Amino acid sequence: MERQLLVFSGRSNPQFSSSISERLNRELGRLEVTRFSDGELLIEIGDNVRGRDVFVVQSTSQPGNDHLMELLITIDALKRASAWRITAVIPYFGYARQDRKLKPRVPITARLVADLLETAGANRILTMDLHAGQIMGFFSFPVDNLNSLPIFVPYLADKYGDKHLTIVSPDMGGVERARLFATRLGNADIAVIDKRRSGPNQVAEMKVVGNVKDRTCIIVDDMIDTGGTMVKAGDTLLEQGAESVVSCCVHPVLSGNASERLSNSQIKEVIVADTIPVPRTAQFENLTVLSVVPLFAEAIRRIHNEDSVSNLLR
Repeated sequence: MERQLLVFSGRSNPQFSSSISERLNRELGRLEVTRFSDGELLIEIGDNVRGRDVFVVQSTSQPGNDHLMELLITIDALKRASAWRITAVIPYFGYARQDRKLKPRVPITARLVADLLETAGANRILTMDLHAGQIMGFFSFPVDNLNSLPIFVPYLADKYGDKHLTIVSPDMGGVERARLFATRLGNADIAVIDKRRSGPNQVAEMKVVGNVKDRTCIIVDDMIDTGGTMVKAGDTLLEQGAESVVSCCVHPVLSGNASERLSNSQIKEVIVADTIPVPRTAQFENLTVLSVVPLFAEAIRRIHNEDSVSNLLR
């Protein structure tokens, strides 16, 4: 029996969802979100989903609490409407930075969100560049964690391939990501920034491990939030003799005055994906947004057709 594929969109990134549905030659499912007077969300599914293979596209980006709750309620509505399978397509998986206990009396929010999604009724997760790969182990059902390299590497190779490149990891946890970039960019050199934090989004000290002198340094990370760490990393690399600095981060969280901070920095170009929409007011001259819609659309097609997704994950 061939089951019908339906794609629904939350409110976090409707343009992203529309682009996916266009590539799949499908119309977006009808989903209405309203609020009670006290702020509670009311969600109504406008299409018959009984026995359908349903994909819900929603990043848990700012405002993260609202978007997460909207996703959970939508999944619950689909489950109670007898959808055959519900795949939560979460281009940016929020609350992932707290994936382990680094000190006493703190939560593991990545595990909490995983439990909430499972309890709501999700059967599968499709996401991109999780903050830490081991978060997939928090789920008891399949998680497809797409890699942004197929989108970023061709762009970097075309624009900076003729330079002497050093791929820089902003912390020890991102060394594997930096190694993957370096391998695909002609075995570029690797450097690591050893940083000491004084609190959330606050860096007290930075040291560079590796050769960056007279090199074009590309800092790769899974997200860029306030931009403070990135700007300080760029300044540190230039102080160590780097020729120029490029930032390549998947998820443009860009909270607070991040855009202004990055625009006024010495970073030559800030490259991000469209997993989170960047408002027009937050865009700046040296910002480049690359679309990962083709990867997500192809992954959805393969999941629906029960084809292999493995080569999209590499």
